Parts: sequence; structure tokens; C-alpha cells
Amino acid sequence: MELLVVTVIGASIATILRYMLPSRGMYGSALLPAIGAAVTATIWVALVWAGFTFDGTWIWLISLVAGGAAALTAAILLPRHREAADARAFESLAHH
Repeated sequence: MELLVVTVIGASIATILRYMLPSRGMYGSALLPAIGAAVTATIWVALVWAGFTFDGTWIWLISLVAGGAAALTAAILLPRHREAADARAFESLAHH
């Protein structure tokens, strides 16, 4: 049950980040929540396997911070990559 809860919270944090950051039109509306949920759940399961208990503070903190950091990284890097790819495609099409 805790895995579901932490995954939903991770997706919610990533959703909030999506609307707080600029250039959100450069990627899909579900991308950041999906990244946040996936990373949060993956880290949670890894920490459970490593011996952390679900009622400890560290498992929650590490999982949620990792999910938020992954979503934040994607939100920063994807628009840069998309703008560069769009510029290359425009140059390629303009010269043909």
C-alpha cells in the first residue's frame, strides 16, 4: 500500500514542477508525472530491498527527492534538446 501512496505523491510533485517551470509546452503533459512516479517507485523498491522499512523517514525522503530530481532534470534538459533538434531540422529543411 505504501508503494502506491509514495508513487502517487511522486507523480504529484512532478506535476507541480511541470506547472512551475517554463517551457512546459516543449514536452507532453504526462511526461514529468510519469518520470516522477517511475523513479519514485523504483527507488522505493530498491530501498526496501536494501533493508529500509516503510515507516522510516529516510525511505520516504530519498524516494520523493529522487523522483522530484529526475522530473526536474527532465524538465530542464528536454526543452534544450528539443529546441536544438528543431533548429537542426529547420536548417535541414531550409537548405533543401
